[in-house]
Amino acid sequence: MDHNNRKNNRSEHSGPELVEKLVRLNRTAKVVKGGRRFSFSALTVVGDRNGSIGFGFGKANDASEAIKKSIEKAKTSMVKIPLKNGTIPHEISAKFKGSYVLLRPACGGTGIIAGGTVRAILEAAGATDVLSKSLGSNSAVNLVRATFDATAKLMDAKKIAKGRNKTLGELWG
Repeated sequence: MDHNNRKNNRSEHSGPELVEKLVRLNRTAKVVKGGRRFSFSALTVVGDRNGSIGFGFGKANDASEAIKKSIEKAKTSMVKIPLKNGTIPHEISAKFKGSYVLLRPACGGTGIIAGGTVRAILEAAGATDVLSKSLGSNSAVNLVRATFDATAKLMDAKKIAKGRNKTLGELWG
């Protein structure tokens, strides 16, 4: 019995607590001989509120199954973004197809000023103060891809200093 307690205790503390956010659930209908057949597609974002985020897209005949599939895909596509004091290190923009996203760092207390799709991503990542603007297409899938492209381009101050053969103190002045 003592062995089982230790085993259960270990499994509770292994792995970070992930936040799962449903960005979009879409229902499509296929007209067949007997009527309409519905299927669902789900777009979700998963994050650990510590700089790791991922997104997934799943399709199934049942809404809960589509959400489950998209969450599993999101967990496998996790990426790490640099966050400092709840904000991103520098301004960045990215484009994916017709969607264009601009992300700017903000001072403490500003909050996340973003639309629903970009807000879900930044909240899952653990950012607390970011300004954003989305231009062009408002397609949820394209906005998510553009936001992930922007976050992938973010550079960490330590990497920049190392690339320039300087210390962080010399870089920031």
